[in-house]
Amino acid sequence: MSYWWYRFMRRMMCYPYPYPPMPPPQPQPTPQTQQPQQTQQQPVSYQQPPPYPYSPYPVFYPPMPPPPLAPEEELAMLEDYKRALEEDLKALQDELKSVEERISELKELLKTRGKQYWRQENT
Repeated sequence: MSYWWYRFMRRMMCYPYPYPPMPPPQPQPTPQTQQPQQTQQQPVSYQQPPPYPYSPYPVFYPPMPPPPLAPEEELAMLEDYKRALEEDLKALQDELKSVEERISELKELLKTRGKQYWRQENT
């Protein structure tokens, strides 16, 4: 069983919304100085941690494609996907061919320059 839908869905992937920045910290209350007349101690108050960042929108993960209803529909879908892959492959082969041509041009240029520089240094 091949997972052709994985490659198909990888192209269509929607990425989750980034989390918003953390809110600015709350100003700390200034500690009150104890006066010598008061012997009563204040209870220690604990600070609440800052709230966890939340996503303003729910994180959306695209659902898996439903199974095709009929073999004819699956065949048509696979043929379209194959056609798209062949176009991509053709574009990559053209790119590879142009890169190989440029490499051969540069090698020829270096060979001729190398001979010229060799002649200049020895004369």
